[in-house]
Amino acid sequence: MIGNLQVLIQALRSYVRTHYWIDRDRLNQIHRYQGEEFGLDIANILNVYPESIPEWMDGWLDSRSGYLVGNQGPGRVDFRFFTQGNLLAILFGLTTREEANGIMNLFVVHWDELVGEMPVKIMYPAVRNEEWMHVTGSDPKNVPWSYHNGGNWPVLIWPFVAASLHTGRIELAERSLELITGRLKSDEWPEYYDGKRGGLVGRRANFYQVWSATGLIIAHKIYEDPESRALFDRCLFSSPLKDKKSQA
Repeated sequence: MIGNLQVLIQALRSYVRTHYWIDRDRLNQIHRYQGEEFGLDIANILNVYPESIPEWMDGWLDSRSGYLVGNQGPGRVDFRFFTQGNLLAILFGLTTREEANGIMNLFVVHWDELVGEMPVKIMYPAVRNEEWMHVTGSDPKNVPWSYHNGGNWPVLIWPFVAASLHTGRIELAERSLELITGRLKSDEWPEYYDGKRGGLVGRRANFYQVWSATGLIIAHKIYEDPESRALFDRCLFSSPLKDKKSQA
């Protein structure tokens, strides 16, 4: 049974890494794709049109960063960066060591956009205009840079701190905790924050949210107690991401 499960896990990892991972090299491949190809040996097996690459992707990735895209389907790629999925992919072994470092490098390069004043933005960039109308149904709660459409969610502090430590980026864990610890309490533990940099308490955010407080408590526990990180090291789905730095 365990053997069959391991086969399925490896197949899932291989599929996700092949079709969902994007870095500078992968973006260049998509940029030069030929459409409407057929056969077993073609590169563009999902018939992704290069014209579907959004303008904001130009310059978004440097040579050391990458991430798992939001969705990959026939004809197009959802290039948005979804924070929770990428952080959990690091913690539970869906990424390689190099890919995990690439995701954390992306946070370094785009700190203002992905972290800003309140860790951490749930997705980037926000959908706007007609895309906002179609994707959200013109939902006023999900206007650009608010709630699920690019809001900053304090509960994401724990996977961010855990992923930072797991990849040896202690300074990122410390920087994010410094940002959130005092302000979250003074703002009365809101559910989420608004704005491109997360500088505003969410317009419709509820206060004294248990998950906002719990996320911070867990983040501090993970940071202060190395033994609490054992879950991610021993997890069935983990991959060899361990090194001396990640145990610091």
